[in-house]
Amino acid sequence: DETFKLDAPFLVMATQNPVEQEGTYPLPEAQVDRFMLKTVIDYPKMNEEQLIIRQNLKGDTEPIKPVVSLEQILRAQDTVRDVYMDEKIEKYILDLIFATRYPEKYNLENLKPLISFGASPRGSINLANASKCYAFIKRRGYVVPEDVRAVIHDVLRHRIGITYEAEAENITSEEIINKIVNEVEVP
Repeated sequence: DETFKLDAPFLVMATQNPVEQEGTYPLPEAQVDRFMLKTVIDYPKMNEEQLIIRQNLKGDTEPIKPVVSLEQILRAQDTVRDVYMDEKIEKYILDLIFATRYPEKYNLENLKPLISFGASPRGSINLANASKCYAFIKRRGYVVPEDVRAVIHDVLRHRIGITYEAEAENITSEEIINKIVNEVEVP
């Protein structure tokens, strides 16, 4: 075993093809959980896709220009670490996460047969970090419940396992998250 030190910031992005496509296989849950966010990106609009076709046929893609420097990214990361999170917000995050594991304790008994596993401690950590990032983007030095709700789907959609019963009823992790957000008390 050998360890390599990587320069900051270290960032991994991945795309995921639908599992139904030939040659694609789902990642194990432990690997999926290591991704902070799962963002859903829809197909481009027709005029956008037409532009993509034209640029690719001509080989006429514009060079990518940096919009921020490495130093600015590292400073932003430091600033995000300093964004204040009140204990009430921490408790709110924990309640949301624990509701994925123990829905019956949050007046969500009807979700128990739909969830095969809830979010791990990484879910708590990443929901807190993403909420701080969102507050930073909104130019605030503190986190409010709206920040948590703004990022919760991206943080949790891949961290909640749904049962065969949920699949049979066409219930998604998105719907489970919505029910949890609507039921868990907001500070």
